[in-house]
Amino acid sequence: MNKEEVAMLGFEIVAYSGDARSKLLNLLKEVRSGNSENVTEVMEKVDELLKLAHESQTQMLAKESGGEEVELGFIFVHGQDHLMTTLLLRDIIFDMIELYNRSEK
Repeated sequence: MNKEEVAMLGFEIVAYSGDARSKLLNLLKEVRSGNSENVTEVMEKVDELLKLAHESQTQMLAKESGGEEVELGFIFVHGQDHLMTTLLLRDIIFDMIELYNRSEK
């Protein structure tokens, strides 16, 4: 894969994980204000977006592990950073929502 192809995958990862991150932060705001009605729906959408980001990442990893030379660039690294922090944020926010819901009962 050339640098441009890797960069495009990086942009995909940033877009998908960035959208997931925004949804997570908005969901947390809603839950904090007492609205827990759409948690499951939003978390499903977040998981789908993270799955798409992971699939973009896997495309490059599969090519490289298959012996193809890959020109790594900063945009892909930036995408990786977005994906990993959003995965962590998902877990933390999910736990925070559980805590808010328990304290409300």
